[in-house]
Amino acid sequence: MRLNAKASLAALAVLTATPMLAHAESLHTKWENFKAGRAFHHLSADGQRAMADIVQARETLAAGNTDAAIPALYDAQKRLTAASKAETKFDAAESQLQPAPQRPVSPSHMPVTTPTTWIPVGGEFIATETLAPEKKAAVATANGQLKAGQPDQAAQTMQVVGENADFIIALTPLAQTQGALNRATVFTEGKQAPEAVAALDQILNGLVFVSEDFAETAMPDNGKAPAKSSH
Repeated sequence: MRLNAKASLAALAVLTATPMLAHAESLHTKWENFKAGRAFHHLSADGQRAMADIVQARETLAAGNTDAAIPALYDAQKRLTAASKAETKFDAAESQLQPAPQRPVSPSHMPVTTPTTWIPVGGEFIATETLAPEKKAAVATANGQLKAGQPDQAAQTMQVVGENADFIIALTPLAQTQGALNRATVFTEGKQAPEAVAALDQILNGLVFVSEDFAETAMPDNGKAPAKSSH
């Protein structure tokens, strides 16, 4: 499970050095959306910070330091509560989502079978295989800027790439994430680092990555839920 969680963590970190295959239908109008910041508008600022706190806490706990992990866990709880009140959330069953092929779910992923609230907690640019080296480097730089909470700088960096990149968004199920986070906090307070790490791994393994196109329809400003898929 920990190896799978590390893979999810690496995907969430949006610092991919290896370019991934992008959708062929990338269009100039889509790139205009990037420049306008519309892709980033779907992300939850509090959700992103909460997930960063979770990742930080996991790394600290993996080193066996329970005391140092507690502040990050408390902060994550507060930020998830704030994210639950934002317009970027939406309700849907997991079967309604359209997972991005570039980032399949973890092999340890447990699907959510009932409607739940999803929070967009991260984003990543995915480059085409044929990009020139300098453009691949720009994609990596932009993803690093996204991780650092600098969407405006990321959009500016991506101007040299053009439309040869897609944007995918990481979603986390709110109730399930809060439950696992609460368990991790209890374990951490009880000096049970391995159990706390396992609880946080459940959060990382629960992430679902979707395309920005899906986000356009699933996460409008009014928070309306997506239409049910025909699958």
